[in-house]
Amino acid sequence: MIVVGAGIAGVACATELVRAGVGVQIRERGRVAGGRLASRRFDGRPADTGAAYLTVDDPDFAEVVRGWRAAGLVREWTDTFVAYGPDGRREVTGPTRWAAPRGLRSLVEELARDLPVTVDRLVMSVRPGPTVDGAGCAAVALCMPGPQAALLLDPELADATRAALQQRWAPTLSAVLRFPSRRWPDFWGAFVNDHPLLALVCDDGDRRGDGAPVLVAHTTPEFAAGHLAQPSAAGPAVEEAVRDLLGLPEPAELVHVHRWTYARPTAAAGDGTYHLDDDGVGLAGDAFGRPRVQSAWRSGRDLGRALAERVLAMRG
Repeated sequence: MIVVGAGIAGVACATELVRAGVGVQIRERGRVAGGRLASRRFDGRPADTGAAYLTVDDPDFAEVVRGWRAAGLVREWTDTFVAYGPDGRREVTGPTRWAAPRGLRSLVEELARDLPVTVDRLVMSVRPGPTVDGAGCAAVALCMPGPQAALLLDPELADATRAALQQRWAPTLSAVLRFPSRRWPDFWGAFVNDHPLLALVCDDGDRRGDGAPVLVAHTTPEFAAGHLAQPSAAGPAVEEAVRDLLGLPEPAELVHVHRWTYARPTAAAGDGTYHLDDDGVGLAGDAFGRPRVQSAWRSGRDLGRALAERVLAMRG
């Protein structure tokens, strides 16, 4: 079995296969596991540049989170954000958001600790058989955004190609801003409504629990779409917009701007939690549900179980 993509969906998928006694290889094109649960270190300190937090209401995922909590990898962050809009600033409550002191990527790394993950391994093609880059396998799971999966799929794999191309995704830019000191009004995270540039701003020092004067801003899809070719060039505009929003007189150091061409699915991909066709090609990710970390994990878990059942039935 080949799993392409070592984000949380791919790792959850592979976990189920290993648990069922099915041999599996995970191939990841990036340098590390994690996918959109992305964290990068700047001067030794992690900052989350992908997903901002995770929420939990699925009992099985809650069990996973309990394991992370016992290991000191996650903590309850807040159930209150602020919302900025035409009518000003107001607090909004919602589900508990969980954060990871060492960055959200550490959660995927923990799940993948005993799995066979090969990083820096770019998969070029998935053909009937199925075959992955010319090598046959019992089945293949593509755990990535549909538009990326479609680039790998041979057109003869019509069902998988159709399922991948049906997905719709929106981009964003994530900017890490480091300030001389913490001068902003108290907040945890801020939804920014009806803004030409900003969609979400998170206090990364509060999220991480170390009080560092670091904010991470996520842009609107419309703004990001115009800057995907040169994301770093958009950094000064993001920095200025954040300072204007929060009334900050001191300029920030623009530490990093990350481009996410496929940041967020904009509509659920069908009625199920995954796709698996008669050709032995599966698709998983948070496009098969609400755009949440939990959805990606559940999609990968469910696809892994279905693939394990399929492979074991083939063995007789």
